[in-house]
Amino acid sequence: MINGRRWRRTDPALPAGVVDRLKSHLGRGRSGVRAAKGADDAEAVRRARRIVNLANHGLGERGPYWWDAPEQDRRSRAEEALAELDALAEGGRAEGRGDGATSDRASSAR
Repeated sequence: MINGRRWRRTDPALPAGVVDRLKSHLGRGRSGVRAAKGADDAEAVRRARRIVNLANHGLGERGPYWWDAPEQDRRSRAEEALAELDALAEGGRAEGRGDGATSDRASSAR
């Protein structure tokens, strides 16, 4: 609590592996926002911000308060966010993009 207010943090009930994967997506999404802004690519910024938002929701740092929900619902929310993030990452690699910027792996595969 800060000044009598609960401060959002990662849901402590989430398995460490799920948290690690969500934080990985979060970091790549934030990096993608920076890169897309630098390239002045509004569409890439939008895609990267979507990744950041999904990761934060999965971690419980945005959206409904995790402390008000049953643990199973919280885990399901995290797993759903992770599945969507994984699908977005796969789609970005298939299109030659990562999280809003050009993917090194996709570029080197050509």
